[in-house]
This record gives sequence, structure tokens and C-alpha cells, in this order.
Amino acid sequence: MKNKLSMGGLVYSTDAGRMCPACRQPVAQCVCGQRRVVPAGDGVVRVSRETKGRGGKAVTLVKGLALDAAALTALGKQLKAACGTGGTVKDNVIEIQGDHVERIMAALKAQGHVVKRAGG
Repeated sequence: MKNKLSMGGLVYSTDAGRMCPACRQPVAQCVCGQRRVVPAGDGVVRVSRETKGRGGKAVTLVKGLALDAAALTALGKQLKAACGTGGTVKDNVIEIQGDHVERIMAALKAQGHVVKRAGG
């Protein structure tokens, strides 16, 4: 029987969050230099409401922001505070719990972003 340590490989853990596939370090402490590039958008921020895959609970999504990870996290924190609710930032998309489309659109317009409502 083989020793568990001799098998090697990445063991799944939720402690460190997302892992870099090249250096197998948490993305925040990546040493290989494969940082995620800021996606070049068309300059329009799209705000939508979604319930799919969330047990019927509404979530407001903010997509299309051409910001780096730190700025996106800071903006997500501001929007969560403005709505008085929780949320997260995943894959360059800010997710705010609840239906706050109008409030978020007003906050982003006040910061000078070009905002469109996406979806129904």
C-alpha cells in the first residue's frame, strides 16, 4: 500500500480559496507570475438580477467592470454597505444579495460609470 504523502498532487481544501494551477499556491500568494489579467470590457457596466441556482433567492450581479481584483473587492464592499446586505466578488462579477438593481445603478452612476440594466 502506498503512503499518502508519496502520491503527491493537490488536495482539495476550502481554507485557502482558489488555487493557481501552475504553482499550486493560493491565488493571492501566487509566485509563478500567472496573475489574472483585467478583462478589457466595452466600458459599459451591466447590472442584472438573477435567481437561477440559488434556491429562488434573488441576487444582483454587476458585470463589465474593468478593475483589478483589489479595486473590484473595494467597490463590492462599498455596494454592500450602500445596500445594507451581504455579497461577494467571484470571477470579476460582484454579487449582492437581494434585488437592489436600481440602488446599485444609482451608486455606480454617481461614481461616473456608464451603467445599463441587463436582463428582465
